[in-house]
Amino acid sequence: MAEKLRLGVIGMSEGNGHPYSWSAIFNGYNSEYMKDCPFPVILDYLSKQKFPDDGLSHLGNVNYIWTQDKSISQHIAKASKIENICDNMEDMIDNIDALLLARDDGENHLEMSLPFLKAGIPIFIDKPFATTVSDARKMINAQQNENQIYTCSSLRFAKELILTDEDKEKIGNIKFVEGSVMKKWSTYSIHILEPLISQLPNRGELSDVKAIKNGEIHQVLVNWENISAYLKVTGNTPVPLEIKFFGDKGSVTKTFHDSYNAFKSSLENFVNVIKRTSENFDRNETLEIVDIIEKGMR
Repeated sequence: MAEKLRLGVIGMSEGNGHPYSWSAIFNGYNSEYMKDCPFPVILDYLSKQKFPDDGLSHLGNVNYIWTQDKSISQHIAKASKIENICDNMEDMIDNIDALLLARDDGENHLEMSLPFLKAGIPIFIDKPFATTVSDARKMINAQQNENQIYTCSSLRFAKELILTDEDKEKIGNIKFVEGSVMKKWSTYSIHILEPLISQLPNRGELSDVKAIKNGEIHQVLVNWENISAYLKVTGNTPVPLEIKFFGDKGSVTKTFHDSYNAFKSSLENFVNVIKRTSENFDRNETLEIVDIIEKGMR
């Protein structure tokens, strides 16, 4: 495989600007077009970086794009410096080394990923991997090798959400966790689930998931053998993206604020998994997260 990867991106879905941001992290961006991106926060954090030094162009470039609307594809291509626009997503298969499936409607991931899985192309599937365990298993079973699928919330890499040694000493044995995030359970709960679960290796087996819905407010209680979590997703009601860890000695609150570096770290790790210099995530953990998402939607 070439030292620099040739990447394709397919998107996009309502409320999710990752085709713009992920492509720009590899390619840099054109500020004149990016200022018209429907997600102003993207230009805000991109403008704080110095390209190419702060990007990933040394690892690869996004050379091909497809979305369900050619005018959207054209604007993303101009804003994020993508050379080729495809009429059909399958048209890029022979010209890319890896794919960014950069849309977060997990119910569509199976259908969209299958042509690329069958072709043996490594895929970063945006969060959530799936909204049902059945779809998740079908994608895993379609892999040509165990590292072909890479999927996570980029917040798994958010340094500000990771417990330090000092935090762990202050908390002691973790007993209970609270998490909050805006928007929808199906698409955004993973932003608290993944950085939470990845830091709870002693949680034990998943035992119960109970959901309470009141309009746009979605509250879910998750019980493992050794730890419980209370998660709330609040629609348009403002809350911080935050995780609170409670233990037998004290508590610590971790608050998310650095989108750019979380995205960059997850994309860099994707390349490293492809090149076999990093290990992929535990697939059982991925399936557990999908299971919680699915049960929390009921």
